[in-house]
Amino acid sequence: MDFSDRDSTLPTSAPASETAAAIDSETLWQEIDKHLIRYGGSFAPMLIARARGTYLYDQSGRSILDFTSGQMCATLGHNHPAVVEAIHKACEGVLHLYSGMLSPSVVELAEMLCQMLPLQLQKVLFVNTGSESNEVALRMAKLKTEGFEVIGLTGSWHGMTAAASSSTYLTARKGYGPSLPGTMAIPTPNCYRCPIQHCQTKCDMTCLEVGFSLVDSQSVGAYAAVIVEPVLSAGGVIVPPDGYFERLQTLCRDRGMLLILDEAQTAFGRLGSLFAFEQLNIVPDILTLSKTLGGGLPLAATVTSAEIEAECHEKGFVYYTSHVSDPLPAEVGLAVLRVLTTENLAQRSQEMGDYLRAGLLELQTRYEAIGDVRGKGLLLGVELVKDRDSRLPHPKLGAAVTRRCMEIGLSMNIATLPGMGSVWRIAPPLTVTKEELDKGLTILDQALAECTDKSYG
Repeated sequence: MDFSDRDSTLPTSAPASETAAAIDSETLWQEIDKHLIRYGGSFAPMLIARARGTYLYDQSGRSILDFTSGQMCATLGHNHPAVVEAIHKACEGVLHLYSGMLSPSVVELAEMLCQMLPLQLQKVLFVNTGSESNEVALRMAKLKTEGFEVIGLTGSWHGMTAAASSSTYLTARKGYGPSLPGTMAIPTPNCYRCPIQHCQTKCDMTCLEVGFSLVDSQSVGAYAAVIVEPVLSAGGVIVPPDGYFERLQTLCRDRGMLLILDEAQTAFGRLGSLFAFEQLNIVPDILTLSKTLGGGLPLAATVTSAEIEAECHEKGFVYYTSHVSDPLPAEVGLAVLRVLTTENLAQRSQEMGDYLRAGLLELQTRYEAIGDVRGKGLLLGVELVKDRDSRLPHPKLGAAVTRRCMEIGLSMNIATLPGMGSVWRIAPPLTVTKEELDKGLTILDQALAECTDKSYG
């Protein structure tokens, strides 16, 4: 695919109507500055009034192609009819219950989900967010093993609640006081940027062996769990090498630890299979699910074996929240799983992902700044560098291109972190069309061309 001749079809500046809308909303933005807590960088310079499918629409009606599926959650696209219908159905039934009560939708969702999973994973608890699902998993692991030591990867992101944030090493650690005792990190197997400066391009898993050697020297003998993502998404779309998770599971079992697989962003078709672990030749002891289960609504799940659940129950396992087993999100979860299976979106994700990857690789042939293209299915990463020999990150160019993409109609997510490079995380809805992918690639091509011609150090 060649996108070099498509620039002329795109606008070179924001339309006049957008400028007018910005002036009309000046007071509103003053209220935003006055009242809203800033929770991670600045807000996007527009208000989104509507969303449908792969598109967002601001208050002026301008369309923006969404290559991040919202916060990586709207895998069916925005406001999918099946999701909207499920919300209406819940509104006619029951929205919320006492935490000790169950609704038919919760029971049905548990049954449908477990039918998709192997026999080792047949016990499920529904909560709201990925952070919560990891809290549940870590509480169960500690209760089961009677240990408290938890190992994560240096590029991991597992959430912002207490235990989840303690095992989140990517960012957001400094300034908040001590994390939970017993949390330790091992190097992320980044094939493009070897964390122990041992390999280049091909990881031989020395980082895993070295990591466990270091952990063993620090452990007080109270091992509980390893928590890890199949693909480290926020950490730069890092794909561990073949055989990594099999070896990791062996190392866990040798130490009596449970393996927790955090599939917040990789489950339900995103990588081209229903679950990422199906591609890894393992079954985790505990599986956590979120983002991709709720179709844009807050819904998460922790899944484990009957044996682990029984032992935890005998030891008095407790996990209460105000919205555990809520009926409304469960109804939406049912709709998401039905659409996922009836429309075979996992296979579609693989096909669209191959098409998108081909387009990104074509751009790489024309832009020296694209150092690496990686990922699986419709979760792809593009790492920007100053030159391919040094592999020095190019955060200024990444930020400039990301801003320009937004100006001309494409929402992109870029992560720039110390030691991790500057990486676009591209994850459009699984329902995206080839025409929409072509449009996104065209916009990215234009933004790269315009920004590459400028000096960004």
